[in-house]
Amino acid sequence: MTHTRKPTASQNPTASRETGPARLHDADARQSGDAPSRGPRGSTAADRDSRTFPTDGYEGRAYRARAEPMTVRPLRDGRYVVESDGGTYVVAAERTTCTCPDNSIRGARCKHIRRVSLEIEAGIVPGPNERERVCAVCGGRTFAPIDDGGPALCDRHDHAPGDLVRDRESGTLLAVVEAIGERADETRTAEGRLVSDYETNAAYGGQEPVFATVYVASLPVDTREGRRYLFPASRLRPLPNEGSDADVGEASPLLGPVVDTPVDVGQP
Repeated sequence: MTHTRKPTASQNPTASRETGPARLHDADARQSGDAPSRGPRGSTAADRDSRTFPTDGYEGRAYRARAEPMTVRPLRDGRYVVESDGGTYVVAAERTTCTCPDNSIRGARCKHIRRVSLEIEAGIVPGPNERERVCAVCGGRTFAPIDDGGPALCDRHDHAPGDLVRDRESGTLLAVVEAIGERADETRTAEGRLVSDYETNAAYGGQEPVFATVYVASLPVDTREGRRYLFPASRLRPLPNEGSDADVGEASPLLGPVVDTPVDVGQP
């Protein structure tokens, strides 16, 4: 499993972090933080999948890329079909080319190229090297590298090395040291048992990817050789303030008193 990019909700799309291809990334994309709106229903490209973006401060092609209802559909080769009232064209995102006359004849950065950039940056469609996946924990939509075959996670359930998290079972403060990239029902601990077979993991899905952690109370240690504990993704609760002092040692109304010392979880 590798890190995934969270798409916007289909019913209320909003801007995501900047992850589009570098060649498409410009002022249009950087200012796409305003939520796009759906286009009206009809028999043209302004169907239920089309949308528009806020237009204040834009003019020319940048304005038309935002104001005109368009539908962007990703293909599997880094290209996108863009349907508009003026026609249907194909944009190659990484080459920044379009089959429309404005780009193919005039060499202009057309509204279709700009629109694809906007939708990638807003998290509405996957980037040219991404594909749509389903989160292994919640089943929500997420984007992952196109060649990643492991279980995928949305931003809500993903963890990165260095993240501070709480064990939902004990309340213990842990530090993530590695994303194992395999399912809990396929990953074995040093004891030879599957992570999913531990009684304390019974409430978590066997399909969830596994993360290796260390107890914060045991730091500093060499995380490559120190004692590590394996947990399914959703057993680890992210800290709300990235491990701020206010979180460390405070009582949790759900977990009770927080435990910041190692506890026996049945792993060596």
